Amino acid sequence: MSLIINLVLLVFLLAMALAVLKARHLFAMAMLFGLYSLLVACLFVTLDAPDVAFTEAAVGTGISTVLMLVTLASIKDGHELVSSEKVRAAPLVICVIMGGILIYGTQDLPDLGDPLSAPQKEVAARYIEQGQAETGVPNLVTAVLASYRGFDTLGEVTVVLTAGIGVLLLLGSRKKIRIKEVPNGK
Repeated sequence: MSLIINLVLLVFLLAMALAVLKARHLFAMAMLFGLYSLLVACLFVTLDAPDVAFTEAAVGTGISTVLMLVTLASIKDGHELVSSEKVRAAPLVICVIMGGILIYGTQDLPDLGDPLSAPQKEVAARYIEQGQAETGVPNLVTAVLASYRGFDTLGEVTVVLTAGIGVLLLLGSRKKIRIKEVPNGK
């Protein structure tokens, strides 16, 4: 049953990606990106990663979509993509090559949920057995995120903070430019 749900979600993800590529209106594109992020969050839930799903739902579906819509609302023109622009194949080729490399890289990963993989046999057992004694934190999730993966969590928070500050600076620095009329001959 889980395989069927994963396949359905992947088909919807592919359909959303193709819809984003075909959309000519930027508002529709922003909304489709929001739906795509929501489907990714659902996929993370089926993969037993509710913390990542919650983050994807909040940041990807919520904040990113709102920021795209605010940006579109703050510009006068440009809601419609110009169809006369040339479509370049280089970005598509690069995406396909990078996707192929990523898929090739996953061949060495253990099967999902494999009880004999190193994270299941060694790492998880150590966290459960010695986590509280080594970190002094009674909550196992907090011990993993704050102690064992502290630098990773700090890096993630730094990236999100930097991105938020960058977006606020971009949206806040918009000044209305007035064009002064120059008298003839000067």
